[in-house]
Amino acid sequence: MSIKVCVAGATGWTGKAVASAVLASSDFHLVGAIARRQAGIDIGEALGQEKVGLPIVSSLEEALATPIDVLIDYTGHDSVKERILAALDKGIRVVVGTSGLANLDYEEIERSALEHKLGVIAAGNFSITAALAKHFALIAAQYLPSWEIIDYASASKVDAPSGTTRELAETLATVAKNKLAVPLEQTHGPKEARGATIDGTQVHSIRLPSYMIAFETIFGLPNERLSIRHDAGAGAEPYVAGTLLATQKVMEVNGLVRGLDQLLFHA
Repeated sequence: MSIKVCVAGATGWTGKAVASAVLASSDFHLVGAIARRQAGIDIGEALGQEKVGLPIVSSLEEALATPIDVLIDYTGHDSVKERILAALDKGIRVVVGTSGLANLDYEEIERSALEHKLGVIAAGNFSITAALAKHFALIAAQYLPSWEIIDYASASKVDAPSGTTRELAETLATVAKNKLAVPLEQTHGPKEARGATIDGTQVHSIRLPSYMIAFETIFGLPNERLSIRHDAGAGAEPYVAGTLLATQKVMEVNGLVRGLDQLLFHA
């Protein structure tokens, strides 16, 4: 039987591409679409297609009028955690593509998922090539003792660092301890110039026009460097395949899985 899916942020940049893919797939059945600004409009029409008889609603509570297996969330950092916990309380599994949550938030989400015996899969980036870049960085950290991350995004991106680089920094800390030649407290000048410290990694967020989404992990040794970089283009297509894979896999998950790389390389 097809998996009954509700997409939160269904008319947003990524959510729109995901909702279109769900509609086109025989593996899934789109039973809910959440988008506050376009509530009441048929989701097919909002996606530039023919009407499908499914009006957009403004909240998860309204979407619950129809049984849901999986909530896919591509919304904002200010509302996503509350919606994840509410979905788990209602027996709904969750795939999270929204960025802005930290380790403490995910610890609470994991406790709730385990309590309800449900699955949550969250990734700062559901691009398969981005997952590969993260995977390669985690391998490099086993052999190279020092690294920093540069996080690139458009001038309008409000969260910094991105969910992708926050997830990467937090996971690097589970592999090895990053070594700084000069401790931050010994820095001459504004210490903020060294970036934000996330679980021992210095992360530098650049927000400028003409940038889309990219991240770069730079490893340094005397007289040599290794740079592992991922760049995304202007479209949301790179995130669709990974999101749909997670939507299938979450039906088998109990608890929290963070990172698409965990599904690809550690399943």
